[in-house]
Amino acid sequence: MAAAAAGAPERVLPASPNWYCSRCSDASEDGSLFGFAARNSICLLVVRSGVPTFHGELVGHTERVSGFSFCHYPGQSNYCASSSDDGAVKIWDVQTLATVTEHTLHQNIISALHWSPQMKDLVVSGDEKGIVICYWHNRSNSQQFFPEPRTIFCLTCSPHHENLVAIGYKDGIVVIIDISRKGEVVHRLRGHDDEIHSLAWCPVLGEEGLSSWQEEGQVLLYLNVMVLLEEDAINGCSLEEVATVTKSCYLASGSKDQTIRVWSYTRNRAVMTLKLPFLKRRGGSFESAVKERLWLTVHWPRSQPTQIFSSCFGGELLQSDLVQTGKRKWVLLGSSTEGQNHSRIVFNLCSLRSEGRELLLSISMDRDVKCWDLATLDCRWTMPSLGGFVYSLAFSPVDTGCLAIGVGDNMIRVWNTLSINNHYDVKTFWQGIKSKVTALSWHPTKEGCLAFGTDDGKVGIYDTYSNKPPQISSSYHKKTVYALAWGPPVPPLSLGGDGDRPSVTLYSCAGEGIVFQHNPWKLNGEAHDINKVIRGTNAIKHKLPAHTEISWKPDGSILAIGNEDGSMEIFQAPELKLLCTIQQHHKLINAIRWHHDHAAQPELSYMIASGSNNAVVYVHNIKNVIENPPERPVTITEPFRTLLGHTAKITSLSWSPHHDGRLVSVSYDGTAEVWDVLKEEPLHNYRGHRGRLLCVQWSPVEADCIYTGADDFCVHKWVPAKQEHSRPPQGKKSIELEKKRSLALKPKAKKKKKPLGKVPAVPDSECAVPTVNEDEDAVETPLEENGLLDQEAGKAQQEPEERPSTEGHKDSPTHPPLACAPDVQKPPVTFRILPVRKEHIKPGPDSSMKRKKPRSILPLSTSLDHRSKEELHQDCMRLATCLHSKAGQKEDLPSCSRDHVHLGLFTNRPTLYRLMEAEGRSHLENGHPELFQQLMIWKGELKGALQLAAERGELTDQLVALSPMAGYQAWMWTVEAFTKQLCFQEQYVKAASHLLSLHKVYEAVELLKTHSFFREAIAIAKARLHPEDPVLKDLYTSWAAILEKDGHYSLAAKCYLGAAAPYDAAKVLSKKGDLTSLKAAAELSLIAGEKELSVTFSFRCAQELLSAKNWVGAQEVLQQHESLLGQRLVFCLHELLHKCLSERNPVQNRSPSIPCYHSWVVNQDCSFIEIVTTVWQSIFGVHTAEQAQNMFEQLQNIQYPPATSNTPPQQLLFYVSHELTLALLSHQTASWKEAVKAILRAVTQSYDAGNFTLMHEICNIIVPGDCDHLREKLDSSDIQSLSAYRSLQAFVAYVQLYNLWWNFPGDSLILEHGTLTSEVCNNEQSTLGCQISCASTSSSTEGIHDTEARPEEFFHKKDDGTSSETDSSINLNLLKKRQALSSCGVLLSEQHAAVQSVRRDISRVQQSLATLIHQHQKNNLQQSTTDEQDLVETQLPLSSPSMNEVGEPISLPDLMKQLTEANQKLAEFPSSIKDLPFPDVLECCLVMLHVGAQRVVDLDPELREQCLHLLQKFRANDVYREACRKFFT
Repeated sequence: MAAAAAGAPERVLPASPNWYCSRCSDASEDGSLFGFAARNSICLLVVRSGVPTFHGELVGHTERVSGFSFCHYPGQSNYCASSSDDGAVKIWDVQTLATVTEHTLHQNIISALHWSPQMKDLVVSGDEKGIVICYWHNRSNSQQFFPEPRTIFCLTCSPHHENLVAIGYKDGIVVIIDISRKGEVVHRLRGHDDEIHSLAWCPVLGEEGLSSWQEEGQVLLYLNVMVLLEEDAINGCSLEEVATVTKSCYLASGSKDQTIRVWSYTRNRAVMTLKLPFLKRRGGSFESAVKERLWLTVHWPRSQPTQIFSSCFGGELLQSDLVQTGKRKWVLLGSSTEGQNHSRIVFNLCSLRSEGRELLLSISMDRDVKCWDLATLDCRWTMPSLGGFVYSLAFSPVDTGCLAIGVGDNMIRVWNTLSINNHYDVKTFWQGIKSKVTALSWHPTKEGCLAFGTDDGKVGIYDTYSNKPPQISSSYHKKTVYALAWGPPVPPLSLGGDGDRPSVTLYSCAGEGIVFQHNPWKLNGEAHDINKVIRGTNAIKHKLPAHTEISWKPDGSILAIGNEDGSMEIFQAPELKLLCTIQQHHKLINAIRWHHDHAAQPELSYMIASGSNNAVVYVHNIKNVIENPPERPVTITEPFRTLLGHTAKITSLSWSPHHDGRLVSVSYDGTAEVWDVLKEEPLHNYRGHRGRLLCVQWSPVEADCIYTGADDFCVHKWVPAKQEHSRPPQGKKSIELEKKRSLALKPKAKKKKKPLGKVPAVPDSECAVPTVNEDEDAVETPLEENGLLDQEAGKAQQEPEERPSTEGHKDSPTHPPLACAPDVQKPPVTFRILPVRKEHIKPGPDSSMKRKKPRSILPLSTSLDHRSKEELHQDCMRLATCLHSKAGQKEDLPSCSRDHVHLGLFTNRPTLYRLMEAEGRSHLENGHPELFQQLMIWKGELKGALQLAAERGELTDQLVALSPMAGYQAWMWTVEAFTKQLCFQEQYVKAASHLLSLHKVYEAVELLKTHSFFREAIAIAKARLHPEDPVLKDLYTSWAAILEKDGHYSLAAKCYLGAAAPYDAAKVLSKKGDLTSLKAAAELSLIAGEKELSVTFSFRCAQELLSAKNWVGAQEVLQQHESLLGQRLVFCLHELLHKCLSERNPVQNRSPSIPCYHSWVVNQDCSFIEIVTTVWQSIFGVHTAEQAQNMFEQLQNIQYPPATSNTPPQQLLFYVSHELTLALLSHQTASWKEAVKAILRAVTQSYDAGNFTLMHEICNIIVPGDCDHLREKLDSSDIQSLSAYRSLQAFVAYVQLYNLWWNFPGDSLILEHGTLTSEVCNNEQSTLGCQISCASTSSSTEGIHDTEARPEEFFHKKDDGTSSETDSSINLNLLKKRQALSSCGVLLSEQHAAVQSVRRDISRVQQSLATLIHQHQKNNLQQSTTDEQDLVETQLPLSSPSMNEVGEPISLPDLMKQLTEANQKLAEFPSSIKDLPFPDVLECCLVMLHVGAQRVVDLDPELREQCLHLLQKFRANDVYREACRKFFT
């Protein structure tokens, strides 16, 4: 099975089945798999009577899958077929989940598909134009038929005859064709009045006695007989032998006209009609609107040939008994228990046999897949599905197994993941939501209280244990709600007493950048913007950044807020005092998560992880800021850990509640990554989703299970340990770009006809397209259309326009069929349709020179004057008669010319008006309203012309210019109407100009601002309004916000400067983060008087220059600020130190970039400290102790994260330079205690980073030889300073010890080489020590042989007989080495060895505990995989992988006891011993014994005995192993 493959998900909530498809689900012949179409793919489930499991997905179509069918030919159950709106029909192998073959022969949308049960390679499909294609995939052969010019709704192949295919059409016609006779129509079955939704052949063959039976009861009797014959076939007789005379069979059809008809193949008519009953739901009456929303699917199971299963109006399923007499022949499925039926219409039914049970599977509009037991007619299980993007996941902290899922189909799912009987125990909530659910958060203490946020800015609270609608907050956000969090109340809600205010309140953050605080007790009250509290508490006057994410520390003491500019702000509750700002990200913050507070190391609870749009996860440890709040907010620019690997923006994060420092992140690159944060290592990478991942949650119950949601409409539960990959794919393009290429909805333009083959002609009159997944009652229900991408996926909104629904009212007339007899065979007409080519007519060279003749304003009169001569003469006679008639005659002028209006030019005014009216009507009919308006103006009806033009939206500049002729009020009204018309035509600038003519300056400015014409709006406001008008400032800030979002930072900075907001201008100018931007932002801040901000940017700019080894440029930037003099000293020392190290070791410090040093004049004969002091005094003017003290206080508050093996060397050197600067400043102020501490920190930074070369150089530069001179200057009564001195002395001795080790000559004289071996190996437990000693012995033996071979090289005379000149120097060198080795005795501290031994014991016990827990979880996982139905009550195994020294298993109580005892021992040591760093004592013992064993330097016997004593007392094999790893390899 695919689900068992490595890296596959454990459980899946799949995408919803597609709607309004005649056959988009089917079950395999062997009863093992069930598949249904979901969006652009097919979901496959392993069917059981208990719980289904996810098998895999068939992925390959680019648009909605419209049909799916398994191959039911014996032995071919692993093949299936699918059709899609992309025009392809694909053949799949479900074992490999791969495409076998495909064809794209259809030119129109495919609406029906079926795999012939009688032929193993025949797939039949039909499209909306009525074309049927038969495809034999084994031989890649195909045939096309055009039986009827109608829209095909469904089709099904006969299970008994390989050539018969039944087809149902949109207008209610059912035809049966014979594909062996070129698609000849065998029967036309008429009787239905509306769409045919489903067809099903009777599983029993034969129809012999129907010709003599006249009553329906006889048909039922015959079906009983066929059942008996089928039973006989099972017992040994063959049905084919019984029915050899005929090949006829029954056919059932379900239609939208609410009837099921059973058709006789031989009699060509319906023999039974079943009318759907109107069922009343429990607790209510039947809704009349439900009758119109109907999809009637039918299924005729092979195991019950006398029963037909069908859907009904409201989602109920019916079993109709064809042999039962009486009116009521149906039985309702799931009637034994309430809530078993679907809640909305059912689209597809299919049956299979699994585990000895006959099962029926159904898919519905309520997005549930249900499995029914045909024996009991009860629902066995329900598989929920999702109809939109999965935006949010949240586990309940009270009921830890409840997972809330926020989906883009306007619904919330609550999944009980701990349910044993039903692995998909999901409850759905949709009341009161009516929009996409984008954020979720459970109440921390109240059970069942779930807060949600939606796409339209709504915030509400659901009680998941009741059926009541949710409480909705009266305060709406203007944009999408992205984050929700429960936390302690802040002012003004925190000002009341304990009984007057809630213990926790709800905080919501939305797209407009505002965080609201909602009172859960009074959601109908006004929510409070916490920006007011932040401004008031911290006295902030500048514009606050737009907030995008909020996260409370688990203990509710600290609030972290992420901003749109990439910064994070840390506030202290309840007054929201700003503690620090983390400037790490450069793009919008998407996720912030605090580490849980139950870690083994308490300092881990201060870690906070954050992810943004720049694909990097940063982790910061802000313990120092929280425990020691600064007086003024500080800025943090260095991360504690950096997690690199994702290739697209980070969307969500989640810490493991079961591990320390374990984090999972999800990204738009389509993968989820599990990190070991402390080691900065990627552990596991999950790639099971097919889209962008949007949310993630680590299971609070199962330590090795993670839940993720994505825009592929799915939620996956997966196990990190089972994943194949450990890191995200490198160089992978963004999933968003992939989806735009592969899944973008293609325009439904008329496709080009393919030249191969002949395509039957389709009349243009039959162009009806069925509705695709359109809900007829979309206003009532919160469900959105399925089968389409979510709105965020791109152009999904265009699909309804590109596929217009022609499904009218049920009473609307349908197109009549073509003229042909209903029963006469219609031969297929085939001819080639050539594409129509549009030829563009190129204008001739003289066409532009010809003047176009103006259109006549009176064309009717002109045309009548161009008639025949006789008619013109008659007009003259008639006109003369009218003009010269006598007064006494009854015929007057108007009546004379009533029928000849064109004579109005020559008669009186009323006749002329009638002529103008006739001409005006003609102009309107021909589409020339401007000519009609001119006629009205000529008549003097200017107001009427203006009013009519305004109503029709046909006002012009000419009419507006003429409107003052009608008066001032008419002119104002006309200009306003013309402005509205211009806005409708999107001519906003022109509309604003006309508003200015009415002196409506504010309206003009607002109009331009609303439609993003900020430049024009500012020009008008600056020219017409007062300079201090707030509208101008609002224009600048609004434009700046948009420019900042689009990345136009320079122009946004100009806008902020124009709005008198230089602080914001500088911040936006620095967002790019490069050198020039930071320098410009620093200078701008300095000019504007924002000195603190300028200091921040200058320091960041200097750090960028330092990374490029440009110390000259860094000093130039820093010298602009007096407050950065301390940092200038650090940079100066860093430059001199880097130069010194480069001169000492030029090969190691070689780099491609050329350093830019200062040309300071220094005395090279002086020590490094004297050189630095001289430069400080001559260049920076630091002469007095008071100046040095000020610089020390300035730099002392700056703290950097501890160094690790992952710290870059350049960054490590800067940390060391900072500490050495503090040491030298303390030296100038005679603060020897602080000097010793600073030097110790510099040395330990290099030690922790594993850079022994740097530590050696620092010791040689700062404390050459020894540090006894520091001891004399310390206060002997100060225990802390003495302890720091001893630690520093130990590290200096540590460096000297390894100098002796590294500087051994390769051919030294070795005596008594077996000493160390005999002494150390006497200890039986020192196995690894023996190995080390033996290695020493072997090397010593080799040295002896070399000495014996070349004795003249050691302490002997030269060949010429003279004494060697090197004897005295060798003796002096040995004396120095012996003194150095003796001085290393400070390393043999028994107290420090005891502390280190206890800490090793604690680490060992913790490692054993971790191994024990991991093995326990692994056993539970294996047990649950073996048998998911059994409850395994497992205790912690007494026999675990953890062993004691004897090799016996250790139980959990023993380990906890050992851990408690070790912690108690550690607490007994003084803080001066255990708080300060100290080299590993046992490691030093090993090295000293090894050096003494070589006899190049004699080891003092007391030191030897002390080393052996410490090794025997605090023996530990891991110490020996570490020594071997460091120095023997």
